[in-house]
Parts: sequence; C-alpha cells; structure tokens
Amino acid sequence: MTVAIRAFQLPDTEAVVSLWQATKLTRPWNNPYQDISRKLKVQPELFLVAVDGADMVGTVMAGYDGHRGWLYYLASDPARRGQGIARSLVERAETLLLDMGCPKVQLMVRPDNDIAQGFYEALGFETFETWATGKRLIAD
Repeated sequence: MTVAIRAFQLPDTEAVVSLWQATKLTRPWNNPYQDISRKLKVQPELFLVAVDGADMVGTVMAGYDGHRGWLYYLASDPARRGQGIARSLVERAETLLLDMGCPKVQLMVRPDNDIAQGFYEALGFETFETWATGKRLIAD
C-alpha cells in the first residue's frame, strides 16, 4: 500500500491520539482531545494525517497567524520511521502555508530530542536563540 496525506477527519481521533501517545508527544497538561477539538475550529485544513490503508502512520498540525507559520504534533509511526512519512507531512504543510502567503515556518523541539533536531536540520530548519515562554489561559 502507499501512504496518502489528507486532512484530518473526526473518525481519525482515536488513531491520532494513540499515535501521539506512542511517539510521546502528549503531555499531562495538554489534553490531546481538546487540542484536536480546538484545531478543528481554527484552520482545520492545516491538520494533516498520513494513512496507509486503514493505518494511521503520521500527523502534523500547522497554523498561520498572518506573520509566521507553526508546526505542531509532527508524528510518524515508530515502526515506519525512515520511510519519508514525516518529511512528506512537513512538505505538504509547508506547501499549504506557502499557498496562504506564509513567509516563514517555525516549530519548537524539546532540548533532549536529538533525533527531532537532526531531522529538522536535514529539512533546512535553522536553530536560533530565543526564549520560549507561555501562559496557560484555559486549564485542560
């Protein structure tokens, strides 16, 4: 079978959350079901999944605020790593963002995630010094 990239559909929810859990993207302070619900209200066309038949093999959420694009929840099935799934998801997200007029895309990688850092560097992402900070407005 071949991997297809398409927009997220509501019946994908459980498979997506399972993939995020398997790839350790979920955190106790972020309810993945809430994140999905929120994304479906804002630019849902930028929430992409990669499927191989009935199997969920990858995801990415993108967003554009008129200044910068962002990527979140990039995941690929650990058993399928090295097959270009994540790369294809990033490329599709970048194309959609570019079509919206987005001049630059950014993302955040945890400091201890060397594999992700190497992956993004191979895709042309550049590290820059910044202080990332946040404030929770709604507790999940």
